[in-house]
Amino acid sequence: MRYVDGFLLVVPKKNLKAYAAIAKKAGKVWKEHGALEYLECVGEDLSVKLGISFADRVELKKGECAVFSWIVYRSRTQRDRVNAKVMKDPRIAKLMTGKAPFDYTRMSYGGFEVLVDV
Repeated sequence: MRYVDGFLLVVPKKNLKAYAAIAKKAGKVWKEHGALEYLECVGEDLSVKLGISFADRVELKKGECAVFSWIVYRSRTQRDRVNAKVMKDPRIAKLMTGKAPFDYTRMSYGGFEVLVDV
């Protein structure tokens, strides 16, 4: 069964272009090392009436946007192999130098087993 790494983070709107440039480069590295899909999505319709909105969950402030991302793998085992290769890739190390365009302390991350795939 496929496996997914999921992310929810906050990016200042003024940094969104820089974040997207980094994410595009990172996504290419993940895909080269075997990830099936790599998506980065910026919140557009976050005013929901059911449950807690992403905006509320991350305590979005004026001038910030929520980014919801995921990477799909064939399995947890394959994900672990891909991530090990990605973390050793010098292109990723280069992307992680300097000031990040978002606050890592406000990022949520986890690995998920696919429960339903229709």
